Amino acid sequence: MKNAMVIKRALSRSGAFLKHFSHGVVVAMGLLSMAALVAAAIEPQSAARGLPLITIAQAKAEPMPAAVDVATEAAGEPEGLPQQPPAVAEAPAELSPALDRVRSYVARRYRVSQSALLEPLARAEQSAEELGLDPLLIVAVMAIESSFNPLAESTVGAQGLMQVIPRFHQDKIGPAATPNALFDPVTNVRVGALVIQEGLQRYGSLVSALQYYGGALKDENARYAKKVLSMQARLAAVAAADA
Repeated sequence: MKNAMVIKRALSRSGAFLKHFSHGVVVAMGLLSMAALVAAAIEPQSAARGLPLITIAQAKAEPMPAAVDVATEAAGEPEGLPQQPPAVAEAPAELSPALDRVRSYVARRYRVSQSALLEPLARAEQSAEELGLDPLLIVAVMAIESSFNPLAESTVGAQGLMQVIPRFHQDKIGPAATPNALFDPVTNVRVGALVIQEGLQRYGSLVSALQYYGGALKDENARYAKKVLSMQARLAAVAAADA
């Protein structure tokens, strides 16, 4: 009786095993059939496009080129578009020998970098030529007004190297200028030179023009103008040295 029960249990377990095994075989065969169908569908499309079939082994052995390279080759050079001209570097600012000597003197006396002085002094020379002024007069105003500090600002709102008050000279700065435009040394010197010229046109003499510039027209002793002219004479001596 016991043997019969053992045999019966063994047969039952064997049947369950065969059932699971058969199910696994069916699933595996189904997956293989699907893979064969997919491969059969891909092969004609690849052949129609002239593309070679790549096996998994080949894909691992031969990595695809970078996508950016493929895109670049496919796009090629655009037709009908003008070629961009090469960027041209701006020529560095240059000073005359006389003003270069002044720059060295100013750098030593006011402890200012010679490199920082190059562009504003070059702008002073340019503005002087355009407006019929002495460049040393413009440099002298810088010395008196700010001691060559491009970030100087007074309690009344005068700004930069030549201490220009923006609300009085917006027409010279330009309508598109930013609120901090006068802290740019080149802009400041350009505008300051225009203010000196405006004073000359209004009052006809250099002393009166300088008093106008310094906001001291009522000073009968013209102390502001005398300070600027004294500094101009000192700078002229430096410019003429070893000439």
